[in-house]
Amino acid sequence: MLPTPEKVQSYIEAGLSCTHIQVEGDGAHFQALIVSPAFEGKRTVARHQLVYAALGDRIQGSNAEIHALAMTTLTPAEYQEQFNG
Repeated sequence: MLPTPEKVQSYIEAGLSCTHIQVEGDGAHFQALIVSPAFEGKRTVARHQLVYAALGDRIQGSNAEIHALAMTTLTPAEYQEQFNG
């Protein structure tokens, strides 16, 4: 069974403290906006690695259920500036 955007969101939230998260997708390909204080002081690659770590085997390996995930990863301050500034 293909994962839903809600399921992918719950996977991320279970492994990463988020102040805001929005996931869209079609069951195989997903787009996510993830806002977390854990991203403070980290470059994009390190931020994405935190999300991949939260997803674990669900996105990595031969039995991965999530085949593609495009992410925008922001700190709470970056999110505030971009979306409420």
